[in-house]
Amino acid sequence: MKRAAVIWAARTATAHRLATGSSTLISRIGARTADWIRAGRREDLTGLAAALGCIARAVLVAAGVYLLWRVIRAAPVLLWALVPAWCWAALRAAPRTATEPSPEEAPEEAAPDPRDAVLRLLYEALGDRPSMYLSDLLQHLQDQGHGKGWKVADLRARLEALGIPVEQRLRTGGRGASRGVVKDQLPPLSQPAPQETSTAPSTA
Repeated sequence: MKRAAVIWAARTATAHRLATGSSTLISRIGARTADWIRAGRREDLTGLAAALGCIARAVLVAAGVYLLWRVIRAAPVLLWALVPAWCWAALRAAPRTATEPSPEEAPEEAAPDPRDAVLRLLYEALGDRPSMYLSDLLQHLQDQGHGKGWKVADLRARLEALGIPVEQRLRTGGRGASRGVVKDQLPPLSQPAPQETSTAPSTA
């Protein structure tokens, strides 16, 4: 019975990771596809002419999805390769969760809140500025050693997963509308920043 319970728990954990990873993949693919379609808009034009690039890209995406569907309908055997590939990618995309301690091994202190850690980075990056584009924010974070290899869509997905609001059409610095963060929209920190104790002798 104990072995069966362990096997059942392992299968449940794997199924949860597959579901979480699949949701993350769909969110990333959708965000990147939407960003690619929006990138086709011409800022130097107005009206329908400005949106022709977006329309053309949307048609290409729809045609690609339809072609993939037709290929799978014609050769269902491809699913034997596509499904394992998707599951592997979903498991890689799913966040890893640490093993929960037993009641006898309760931690001495609570783990830091990842949302607070990200908010501190955002407040630090914003400084005195009221808002910042996600592209500029990502560049700042990568200069500080965070988010190496991330794209803007990855940063956006991370912020939205943590419940941090992202402004969809931010305009700042005289530049065109794009996604960004606004300081007044950021939630407050749930815990105060740790105070560093100075070891320098007092001059009082």
